[in-house]
Amino acid sequence: MAHRPPILLIDSPSLYFRAYFGVPESAARAEDGTPVNAVRGFLDMLATLIRTRRPDRMVCALDHDWRPEWRVALLPSYKAHRLAPEGGEVVPDTLTPQVPVILDVLAAVGITTVGAAGYEADDVLGTLSVTQPAPVEVVSGDRDLFQLVDDARPVRLLYVGRGVAKLEDCDDAAVQGRYGVPAARYADFAALRGDPSDGLPGVPGVGEKTAARLITRYGDLAGILAALDDPRSGFAPGLRAKLAAARDYLAVAPKVVRVALDVPLPELPTALPSAPVDPDGLLELARRWNLAGSTRRLVDALADRG
Repeated sequence: MAHRPPILLIDSPSLYFRAYFGVPESAARAEDGTPVNAVRGFLDMLATLIRTRRPDRMVCALDHDWRPEWRVALLPSYKAHRLAPEGGEVVPDTLTPQVPVILDVLAAVGITTVGAAGYEADDVLGTLSVTQPAPVEVVSGDRDLFQLVDDARPVRLLYVGRGVAKLEDCDDAAVQGRYGVPAARYADFAALRGDPSDGLPGVPGVGEKTAARLITRYGDLAGILAALDDPRSGFAPGLRAKLAAARDYLAVAPKVVRVALDVPLPELPTALPSAPVDPDGLLELARRWNLAGSTRRLVDALADRG
């Protein structure tokens, strides 16, 4: 059987935030002066991904709820530092208006977008990674998505921590080499280590190396907590005290970190077109927002896959 091209699952917020901070506003503006740096950078990322990965399917996941209440109920500190005084996420003023433009361009091209009420883009990506026919490649700069890597399906993470030009194609061995734990244990590892960017405090005094060592020895977080109750388990007294003091946190943190795999999603058209589905609409968007170069690169990448 011929190798099937991958479906590319795009973490849209991760990429457009990265594009916003990676492309200066002064270098990308519409004729009226409106910044379109996030739009231009995002479209160029997609063009590069399509040209280099040659997918036949693509879905762009959206954040319909960047801080779901069910996660906050478990851990009130979750993303609390990113909460604006008036509510909602702290987002640069000049980024917010660019997101609808991105969505308009994707619609004109014919690339599917999807989000779900009460869930983050990560959860949408997780659900698609286990429901869409493999192979699957998830594109994100979010470390939490290392947990989706699954060599058996296969699901890989194309990690853009250093940008799309320096893409890291991660299988389970890559996750193991990077963190010392398999992808299936990444959520437990992250709960132990903590993640200030998401408001996860972690266990004070437990860093990456100690977290990896604990998981290697005891298998998972449940095994670590069970061993705490066994005086013969070999914990150093100081480490035992740290873990015991964090027991309540460790009971809920993995549920917060774990990506949902059961988000209710509609049937989605995932086929990647070879030409825009609305060429006139795309031309008008390119003219209005000064995106001729980026839209041309994206259209060319679609056409060149054959």
